Amino acid sequence: MKHRRKVLATAEVFEAIKTTIPLLQKWNVLAGVIMLEHIHWVVSPIEDWGVSVGNFSHGFKRVLRKQMGPQSWEWQRGCFDRLLRSDENLCSKWIYVKDNPVRHGFVHAADDWPYYLDFINELPNRGRCQLFLQFKGVGT
Repeated sequence: MKHRRKVLATAEVFEAIKTTIPLLQKWNVLAGVIMLEHIHWVVSPIEDWGVSVGNFSHGFKRVLRKQMGPQSWEWQRGCFDRLLRSDENLCSKWIYVKDNPVRHGFVHAADDWPYYLDFINELPNRGRCQLFLQFKGVGT
């Protein structure tokens, strides 16, 4: 944390992020943790399962930049992503991501971190909290 600048985990940026999310028309934002200088997202495409997480990252950064105007910092190019497979549980991955501020020593409990969004409980069948998969049919 020595050289990290707190540019994202602020009330102003958090409000802009919450305003940005509904504008991302191709993506369901299921959850997110806003850290000092990066964000962890759990996202799913709404319809086009051929889009990449890079498309989400680029679109989010572009729309947020428009919402906020000029800033004294720049986004890192690209993103790091992980595809959840059918045998992985969405809730356990979200708990791991949500615990990032705890692992970094910012708070003692994940719920104490003010800069996270959790829409997973709004999913249908939220008790199971499984990742919903859509398979494209192959013509014969």
